[in-house]
Order: sequence, then C-alpha cells, then structure tokens
Amino acid sequence: MTVRIEASWKEQLQAEFEKPYWGSLASFVRAEYAAAQCCPAGRNIFRAFDLTPFPDVKVVILGQDPYHTPGAAMGFCFSVPEGNRPQPSLQNIFQEIGSDLGVARSQTDLSDWAGQGVFLLNSVLTVRAREAGSHAGKGWETFTDSAIRYLSEQREHLVFILWGSYAIAKRALIDPRKYLIITSPHPSPFSAHKGFFGSKPFSRANDFLAAKGHSPIDWGDK
Repeated sequence: MTVRIEASWKEQLQAEFEKPYWGSLASFVRAEYAAAQCCPAGRNIFRAFDLTPFPDVKVVILGQDPYHTPGAAMGFCFSVPEGNRPQPSLQNIFQEIGSDLGVARSQTDLSDWAGQGVFLLNSVLTVRAREAGSHAGKGWETFTDSAIRYLSEQREHLVFILWGSYAIAKRALIDPRKYLIITSPHPSPFSAHKGFFGSKPFSRANDFLAAKGHSPIDWGDK
C-alpha cells in the first residue's frame, strides 16, 4: 500500500511506517482491496489526515471504523457524501448541534469541519463492504493510537470529543492536564438518550478554544 498522506502527518508518523506491524497491515489492505469491495475508496483512506494537517488540528472526534455500506464511507468518522441519507448517529449529532448552539446542520459531508481543524479520525481506516468490523485487529488501531499519542505529546489547547465506551477508552492516550476531554454516551439511537443529548460538546469545545485564543468551529451548515 503506497502511503499518500499529507506532509506534516507523514513526518509525524514516519516511524510507524518503518515498524513491522505496518508492513503486515499494508499487505493485508492491498490484498483486501484486490479481492473484494472495500470502503472507503483507496484515495480516501487517509482523507482525515489530508484535510486536517497536524499543526492545524483543534478538535479531535474519534470514531470506530468506516461505514461498510458502499458509497457511504468517505474517510471521516460520521461523515457521508452529500445526497446520501445521514446515518442515525449523524442525525442525532445534528439534533444536538441544534439544541446546543441554536444553529442548523443538515450537510452530511463534514469536510468543512475538517477544513476548520476538526480531525475526524476513525480508529480503523478501512472495512470490507457490508462486513462491519472486518478490518479490525489488523494494525490500524496501533497506527491511529499513535496519531492520537503524537497529538497529545506535541500539541497544545486541543479538544478531544470521545463518544461511547470504545472512544472513551482512548483517553488513556491523552494527557488530561493539557487538553479538554469531553466524554458522553455514543450518539447512536441505542445510547443517545443516556447522556449524549444535552451534553453540549460543541459549545464546550468552542468555549475552550476561545479561552485559549483560538477561533471557534462553525458547526452549522455553510
């Protein structure tokens, strides 16, 4: 697998590309994309990195693995291309934006967030179509954990938004003395009513950024 990734991230992650696990992961991903339909399209595997360079990250939102429905995954957690029906979790995220900030969000493509410094990172970056979790445990988690750890070690004034137990477990990688860590249940319909609704992650993130002298994120429609 040829690594085509934004220059600042490639510099930060170069040591990962030289470790044995990366060779095994790359071989696995190449074989999967050759043998079956996989998501996202190969050009979008590192899109979260490409649209949010390392020095520009302000907010990190963590997901688990890409949507496995063909055409839905686009390289960002929770995001789907315009014209696709938003997944239920994304619908609930939009509802919370409305109640938290009083602004509307209906655009399902979250690229504008990425362009403002929101790093929309899935823990696993690929999946076989229609087979949820099929690329878990192959090495992606080691790679994306390293990305989180490098941010925690080298950046300041970041916000980490961790929804659900899977993402919350990643707080062990983050220095709590340096960053705002926002946790809540996942926005999935199965858990959103257990504390995601009303958690106000978007205003809390913006308040923290403003207090540190950074411009807030425009979470609404563009």
